Amino acid sequence: MEKRVHDTIFVGGRWVTPVTGRVISIVSPATEEVIGQVPDCGADDVGRAVAAARAASDWSQVDPSERASVMDRFADEIDRIAGDLDTLVSSEMGMPITLSRMANSVVASTLLRYYAGLARSLQWEETRAGAMGATVVRQEAVGVVGIIVPWNFPISLLFMKLPAALAAGCTTVIKPSPETALSAYMIAEAAAAAGVPEGVINIVTGGVEAGQALVEHVAVDKIAFTGSTAVGRTIAARCGELLKPVTLELGGKSAGIVCEDADLFASAEQFVASTLVNTGQTCYASTRVLAPRSRYTETVEAITAIVASLRVGDPLDADTHLGPLVTERQRDRVEGYIAAGRSAGARITTGGVRPPDAARGWFIAPTVFADVDNTMTIAREEIFGPVLSVIAYDDIDNAIAIANDSEFGLAGTVWTADEQRALDIARRIKTGTFGINGYLLDLWAPFGGVKSSGLGRELGPEGLSAYLHSKSIYQPGSL
Repeated sequence: MEKRVHDTIFVGGRWVTPVTGRVISIVSPATEEVIGQVPDCGADDVGRAVAAARAASDWSQVDPSERASVMDRFADEIDRIAGDLDTLVSSEMGMPITLSRMANSVVASTLLRYYAGLARSLQWEETRAGAMGATVVRQEAVGVVGIIVPWNFPISLLFMKLPAALAAGCTTVIKPSPETALSAYMIAEAAAAAGVPEGVINIVTGGVEAGQALVEHVAVDKIAFTGSTAVGRTIAARCGELLKPVTLELGGKSAGIVCEDADLFASAEQFVASTLVNTGQTCYASTRVLAPRSRYTETVEAITAIVASLRVGDPLDADTHLGPLVTERQRDRVEGYIAAGRSAGARITTGGVRPPDAARGWFIAPTVFADVDNTMTIAREEIFGPVLSVIAYDDIDNAIAIANDSEFGLAGTVWTADEQRALDIARRIKTGTFGINGYLLDLWAPFGGVKSSGLGRELGPEGLSAYLHSKSIYQPGSL
């Protein structure tokens, strides 16, 4: 692809030259070639963007139906560039193109239209009768929102935040991940083409310094972050000191419970989508697979056959199931976990190596570990790569105990032909979300985790409420 070089950032509805002279090179994980360049901004550029967002605060006073019309036009622009946007994300981070076409532009435009609809239908103000008089309860925008998104699903995770903020009347400063900053420029261009008012959406590229500046800025009223639990804890601590609301969607180590009556071969596609989607670089993936001891060998063999059949290769090839890891650093990290699994006594049944036909690119063959104990490092920590650990359980109570024996609580799955059993199991797992015979995000329902998997919820009406606060206006004696 043609190298994309950007030397400006999107602030106040204009492309402006950043204060910094530093740059970030965007490298294709499939070819190891530099495919783009963006500014590496610092605190001064973040400050300019926050000032622009603050100056655009009249957006909150625009009639909700007018805000919704702007969002609908924004969705139309996303649809117009969908093909190029999806391809660019696959080139930036290695997401298989078939997944990219479902998880990027489609999610973005769908959520814009969904939250536009909520903006039109929400009761923004109501009058309640109280003991001493009437009270007017208003829903008002939080204010300036700092949005920090990761590289694994750069567009969908951005739009799990941005449309709700726009519908609420908030203005935004977005810091994309350095690895996937190129696609953020396409979003800025689409916003400008749609007529989003100047300053309502600002995009500043950069690394840790820019992210810290955004969290610390006194004129930022809320932070919405998706990323690692370690970084999330740091952000939460600082937002706590500043008494600044924060939404955190963090890591996971979800369990997929395979019941005795499950037929994984009949649901192989759903199984792969729930465990290894995006080459395992997915927070909700059920990477701990719990198998009944009575069928353990058979289940391990079935999982091994399914995983070994997956095609690893060029993310732009429609026949590819798994692409590369996003960076060389991430591949090294995953290989470190594979070595730790071996050292702990777990048995590799497939994978565990770099594909022999991958002369370049940061590829790892999808890996299955058998004979895993839930106390092993590979069963406790989020690997964020194509590595599954198959753990034996004695009965359903034992399986539920193992699934809940984790610091994380983001997702999980159960695999069974008995729907009632599946619902009973789902209700006992301590997570924010759960899937039965598969895992597919419902964009109209709340998404988020418990324990170390985060704070707050995104998507659904609950996602809109995260960008609003309630104001009570008392009217004594007005009954």
